[in-house]
Amino acid sequence: MFRSKAVVGIAAETLSFVLDAAEDTHPDEYMALLRGERASDLGLDAEGVVVTDVLVIPGTTSSSVSATVRTNMVPNDRSAVGSVHSHPNGVLAPSDADRAAFGRGRVHIILGAPYGPEDWRAFDREGEPRELEVYDVELPDPEAFFDFTEADLDL
Repeated sequence: MFRSKAVVGIAAETLSFVLDAAEDTHPDEYMALLRGERASDLGLDAEGVVVTDVLVIPGTTSSSVSATVRTNMVPNDRSAVGSVHSHPNGVLAPSDADRAAFGRGRVHIILGAPYGPEDWRAFDREGEPRELEVYDVELPDPEAFFDFTEADLDL
């Protein structure tokens, strides 16, 4: 489900979106999956993947202390690279439950109240802190996702 390529960054617009979504969800946790594009496809001189999209899973439930994704609703998605969730208490470190859930994906982002530009941290699948560059890139048009023909379906 998750790409084997290294995740080298996150688009500034995507980071802003998840911080706003977490603030809107506060005092409950926010949770979603992350998708990425090859850095070279975004015009960057870098190898690897940049987080560009957020996938909210239908049926996700949340409270002030946890969020749960219905795993049967998670699509088999080759562009998925990890997860993002918030800690309404502002703690920017993974809990034991977070670490247990980090097994899939290459990068996991925790957002903390008050959800400002510096109120987030990235972690690897073991829950260890990792660097994640923020790139100011133009994101692909989301409507292009639905722009396909019958010939595309016959591949």
